[in-house]
Amino acid sequence: MVKVQLPDGTVVEHPDGVRVVDVLRALSPRLADQAVAAKVDGQVVELSTRLTDGQVKLTALKIDDPEGLHVARHSAAHVMAEAICQLWPNTKLVYGPPVDNGFYYDIDLDHSLTPEDFERIEARMAEIVKENRPFVRYEMPRDEAMRKLEAERNEYKIDNALRAEGDTLSFYSTGEPGKSFEDLCRGPHVPSTGRIGAFKVRQVAGAYHHGDATKQMLQRVYGTTWPNKKALQEYLHMMEEAKKRDHRKLGQELGLFTISPLVGTGLILWKPHGATIRHVLEEELRKELIARGYQLVYTPHIGRLDLYRTSGHFPYYRESQYPPLFESERARMLNRLWELAGEAGEQASPAEIELFSDVAAEHEDLRQAGYPKSAPREERQRRIRAWLAVEDGYLLKPMNCPHHIQIYTSEARSYRQLPVKLAEFGQVYRYEKSGEVNGMTRVRGFCQDDAHVFCTPQQLPDEIAECVDLSQFVLKMIGLTDYRVRIGLRDPDSKKYIGSDENWRMAQEALRRSVAAAALNSSEEVGEAAFYGPKIDFVVRDCIGREWQLGTVQVDYNLPERFGLTYIGEDNSEHRPVMVHRTLFGSMERFVGILIEHFAGKFPLWLAPVQVTVCSVSEKSAAYAAEVAAACRTAGLRTELDNSSERIGAKIRSATMMKVPYILVVGEQEMRNGAVNVRTREGQQYGSFRLSDFLAACATEIATHGEKTPAPGGQAPAVEGASVTHAGG
Repeated sequence: MVKVQLPDGTVVEHPDGVRVVDVLRALSPRLADQAVAAKVDGQVVELSTRLTDGQVKLTALKIDDPEGLHVARHSAAHVMAEAICQLWPNTKLVYGPPVDNGFYYDIDLDHSLTPEDFERIEARMAEIVKENRPFVRYEMPRDEAMRKLEAERNEYKIDNALRAEGDTLSFYSTGEPGKSFEDLCRGPHVPSTGRIGAFKVRQVAGAYHHGDATKQMLQRVYGTTWPNKKALQEYLHMMEEAKKRDHRKLGQELGLFTISPLVGTGLILWKPHGATIRHVLEEELRKELIARGYQLVYTPHIGRLDLYRTSGHFPYYRESQYPPLFESERARMLNRLWELAGEAGEQASPAEIELFSDVAAEHEDLRQAGYPKSAPREERQRRIRAWLAVEDGYLLKPMNCPHHIQIYTSEARSYRQLPVKLAEFGQVYRYEKSGEVNGMTRVRGFCQDDAHVFCTPQQLPDEIAECVDLSQFVLKMIGLTDYRVRIGLRDPDSKKYIGSDENWRMAQEALRRSVAAAALNSSEEVGEAAFYGPKIDFVVRDCIGREWQLGTVQVDYNLPERFGLTYIGEDNSEHRPVMVHRTLFGSMERFVGILIEHFAGKFPLWLAPVQVTVCSVSEKSAAYAAEVAAACRTAGLRTELDNSSERIGAKIRSATMMKVPYILVVGEQEMRNGAVNVRTREGQQYGSFRLSDFLAACATEIATHGEKTPAPGGQAPAVEGASVTHAGG
């Protein structure tokens, strides 16, 4: 018998080997019909999975559960792939994963898909859904599966299979195997095609296989799936609004940033206006950090491999890192051998084999690597990993924490000095796949507002509380007040976590108490903790309803242990500090990209790259316009002067298109009165003001981030005694 523990703690017994769907049906036929997948001991599985362990935890997943919807999107990718293959039989499938808000499938097809083809694809998908064919999983021994794939002559699937682990490979068919569409896939999937929800094919883009620009360009077809038509329509409406706010388009129009192919994909070049926004944000945060006792530091963009070996990130997380900068030809060759052994070790080209032979002639251990085929892949991986572990070299910094740890260890620490709070706007690099890079929100090089707090266990609750408070400070400063908190906890049944149960208990309770004390809208997600400790994520909803994960607070008992961090306690003996990792903006690139879309480029006055544009009506008022601009700059306003020969209407339109909060029109009348005529980017006309009154009102609005500025209303006040009202952003 197998004991099945349900979410409410109830335990039911079933015969060993019972299917998940049968357990659910015994509980409630309706629940079994509504479920699209399930979680067994924290792992998402399909309903046909058989339960064989002595005791398991089971949770049903419906399509409106995030994890259930993720499974439905994976299945929708298969349905779309089948539709495309039926419409264009010469299609070669590559791979098709679920992603945030949808799914995609990379395909190799001579016909260039256009939006006009989407209706045909959707119509065929609708037929497949209506047929409600079951997703059927079957497995084959690796050798037999490879022969099958070779017979199909799809080099992409062969490559996928070579990268897969294990002695067996799994396939899914939509219907009877051998007689229906099928695909190499790990799963899981919904029970049948009729369960994928409401769907839409959205766009097609180019993508390189594995992000390698030297390979043939593929077509990446994107789609989305939601629990029902209403949710789909709400999402599509939100996407239409998002299109108007696309930070990539607005970023170019407003001169905020650019990306140069000569510099590289995913590497942002901040233009003056964008750099101004970033500088203002950084300065606002720096002032607050210093006031709260943080110490600002700078660290290099690279570090020795041994630093990241100690932290545990190299070579085990190498897929998300740039290639290491080894200091010897032998090490570079070992690294290449590792890549081939770990990915497609049997596919080394004759030229590569010849090169390996030349290098191996000088190194006995490289000859032992056994190229091309004299040693099993696992053995080659083991040997190469052991050799790489002692090779010296450098790595582009993927994170700041190991560097900050070295600053902590550079001097002896006493409990009287703790907490030590180190903060840095530190540049880091992650090798994102080219198909996943997106403007400023998914990049390869970015600046994190990173900080690490080293404290005693007794200080931990207060330090977490302050990090939470800092996160709230940042969100309030920006005006992003609609947010929730996710608490990522350890799954006690998982073996991926390190550290003692007592340390985890203290860390998790400290997080819970801090969130409760701040009265935050929160949820707990078991299994979402980092391997070294639990975390808090701030999930922010923007003005059109999209959610973005921004600030993070993580508690870490692992790195202090790995690096042997200590402090001298009150008992005059060594103790181990606790480490808190936290970011508030996340990355400056992503944060500014989000803000561009949230504000639709209309930044509030305190943050706008140009706060005021002064426009002269004619040459007669040009000298006075220059005086006004100079006075605005002296008052600290970021000001531009338009004394061009254009008509005043064109000048106003230009400033409006650049989304400048205040446009000051000055003609001969304003010159005589020492006044300015105030307009806003929304087209509101506030009339004439004394310049001193305008500057004073702007100073108030900037100092309070607009919170205390009276809302505009009624007729614009007269010059005498007037103060300008907030009209922008």
